Amino acid sequence: MTFIENLADKLSSMGVRTAYGDPVEVDGRTIIPVAAVWSGFGGGSSEQAGAEGLGGGGGSMVWPLGVYLKDAQSGAVAFKANTVSLLVAATPAILVAGMVLKGIFRRRRR
Repeated sequence: MTFIENLADKLSSMGVRTAYGDPVEVDGRTIIPVAAVWSGFGGGSSEQAGAEGLGGGGGSMVWPLGVYLKDAQSGAVAFKANTVSLLVAATPAILVAGMVLKGIFRRRRR
């Protein structure tokens, strides 16, 4: 199996099933876990003075976002966010927004 075939085999398992977990029934509710999934890969080769080199690498990350809850009696569906993930994801955005606002206020004072 070539490198490209091996990579394609690995990538074929990623997709909707990775982002949305299998539904689970608990106390009359259906729970579907939701995650953000991303990956990146790279590779290259080189030929110099009779020597050859080949390399590659990659990685993936799965971030739990929350769950969809479906009540069996009413049929109502609601999304419940993972509070910790929300706070961790929002912290850099809040810091950047704070720095931008600080710069704006400093310029207005001049």
